[in-house]
Amino acid sequence: MSEITYVRGDATAPSVKGVKLIAHVCNDIGGWGKGFVLALSRRWPEPEGAYRAWHRDRAHNDFGLGAAQFVQVEKYVWVANLIGQRGIRTGSKGVPVRYEAIDMGLAHLATKAAELDASVHMPRIGCGLAGGNWSRVEPLVTRRLVERGVAVMVYDHGE
Repeated sequence: MSEITYVRGDATAPSVKGVKLIAHVCNDIGGWGKGFVLALSRRWPEPEGAYRAWHRDRAHNDFGLGAAQFVQVEKYVWVANLIGQRGIRTGSKGVPVRYEAIDMGLAHLATKAAELDASVHMPRIGCGLAGGNWSRVEPLVTRRLVERGVAVMVYDHGE
């Protein structure tokens, strides 16, 4: 069985051949403006526009914790907006990350990756502004993606 490949670099610019799915975690309140989404928006306007429309029309669609939205941004590149955090602030109920929602989103991601025969590229999802711990997210990524034969690259930004 393969493992997660860790690399230094920009998750919005994967340099492998074939179809690529760039995955990240979004909040459930329609906010888009801090963290990894800024790098996405610098490259493509479509993921933000699709996410905002999905949130705006949430009374009539599946928007909510655990849901996933797939946006094609180039011929061989898709962005996966995974709803995996409740709100945007740490409060009385703890940090915004929701591991169960990330797990559900990863299940949707695995299905889409198989459908597209795609590799998956991501930062350490749920571990930035969402406040999660990679030690809890990594096993979810392994179980949902790696164990199903999906190639996964996790990017740490910087030198």
